[in-house]
Amino acid sequence: MKILILGIGNILFGDEGIGVHLSNLLKVNYAFSGEHCVDIVDGGTMAQHLIPLITQYDSVLIIDSIDAKEAKVGDVYFFDFNAIPNVITWAGSAHEVEMLQTLRMIEMLGDLPPTKILGIKPFIIGENPTFELTAEVQKGAKLMESQAIAYLESLGVVISKKAHQDLQDIARLSYKGY
Repeated sequence: MKILILGIGNILFGDEGIGVHLSNLLKVNYAFSGEHCVDIVDGGTMAQHLIPLITQYDSVLIIDSIDAKEAKVGDVYFFDFNAIPNVITWAGSAHEVEMLQTLRMIEMLGDLPPTKILGIKPFIIGENPTFELTAEVQKGAKLMESQAIAYLESLGVVISKKAHQDLQDIARLSYKGY
């Protein structure tokens, strides 16, 4: 089975880049083995440009910032794309809406592999670029990390820890790629 971990977000705007930062953390801190192939990709804010990539996989885990009714910064949500909870509004930033539309287009074409969404409510900073993550998102990201690992293990992926790089340190260098 080919598994895609797709980090989505704008790394220039703090918490909104959590999908990219957390996917980079998984790439740096863990080794994935077993009979399944796990690819970790920085999808940035490319949305529709990711269609050919997404359709090549048997299973997709998207890590992103999301919005939800009455959610607090740092609240984590993990759900199947085919069962989006009613509280999810996808209204936090433009890239989230574009990603939702992209997934719906792939679904309409009948090419969407089973897709899970692992999201967190970000602090929206507006126009001032920063690589700093809020304490709430850093705390929530620890839960996201453990949920991603548990999900991959449930698919039969063998995971071992290879490093212990801090999320904020990774976020400060995400622009270099990993």
